[in-house]
Amino acid sequence: MSLLTVTGLGKHFGGVKAVDGIDFSLNAGELLALIGPNGAGKSTTFNMLNGQLRADVGSIQFQGKELIGLEPREIWRYGVGRTFQIAQVFLSFSVVENVQLALLSNDKKIFAFWKKASAYRRDDAMALLEMVGIANQADRPCHQLAYGDIKRVELAIAMANEPKLLLMDEPTAGMAPKERNALMALTKELVVKNNIAVLFTEHSMDVVFAHADRIIVLARGRLIAQGTPLEIRDHPKVQEVYFGTGKTFEKKETT
Repeated sequence: MSLLTVTGLGKHFGGVKAVDGIDFSLNAGELLALIGPNGAGKSTTFNMLNGQLRADVGSIQFQGKELIGLEPREIWRYGVGRTFQIAQVFLSFSVVENVQLALLSNDKKIFAFWKKASAYRRDDAMALLEMVGIANQADRPCHQLAYGDIKRVELAIAMANEPKLLLMDEPTAGMAPKERNALMALTKELVVKNNIAVLFTEHSMDVVFAHADRIIVLARGRLIAQGTPLEIRDHPKVQEVYFGTGKTFEKKETT
C-alpha cells in the first residue's frame, strides 16, 4: 500500500485550472521529484498536500487518512513535514536552539516560554544535528552560517517531528552545485535509513536525475509523464513541453 495516494486532484482559480485532475502515489523509502516549467502547478500541488490550499476536487490519502479539509498543523501532526524554498529558521537563535524549538513544538509545549528552551532535550537536538552533519556548529547563531548549512538546520528541524513524509520545496535553491548534491545525497541517506518518503520540487536537473528514484512531470496543471529518471529523460512529451521541441536533457557535471 502506498504511503501517499493522490487521485483526481484539482484546483481552479477563476477560469484557470492551476492543477487539473492529477494522480500519483509515493511509497516509504522513496525520493520522488516533481518537475515542470513555470506555471505548471507544482507550488499549487505542494500547497494542497500540506493544507495551505484546499483542493476543489480529488483526494489526498496519507496512510489511508484523507488530508483534504485538514489544517496544516493537523497534517503536520500526522507526520507530514515540509521545508521551503527560502529556509525558515530563527537567524538570531543558535543552531541547536532552532532544533530545540522544533522539539518543543512537536511535544506540544511551544507556548511554555517561561521554561528555558536551551535546556530542553538538548541531547536529542544534538543527535538531529549530528544526523545532518552540523553538530560542530550547534552553538553558533544561524545568521553566521553559510546558506548550505542553514538548509541543513532546516532539515534537522523538519526531522524533529519524525515525519513519515517530507515535502521539500526547491531544497537546493541558491546553493552551489557541490552543496546541492551534498544536501540531496544526505536527504537520500535519511530516506533510506528512516524509511520515510520525500516529494521534492527542483529546477536543477542535475539534482533531479542524480538523486530521484522516480520523477513526475506537470505542464499547465496536467500530469504529462511519470517514471524513472531514464524514462523521463527519453520521454518525447517531456522534451516537447518542458524544454521545447528538439531540446533534450543534458547530464550536467557536478563540482
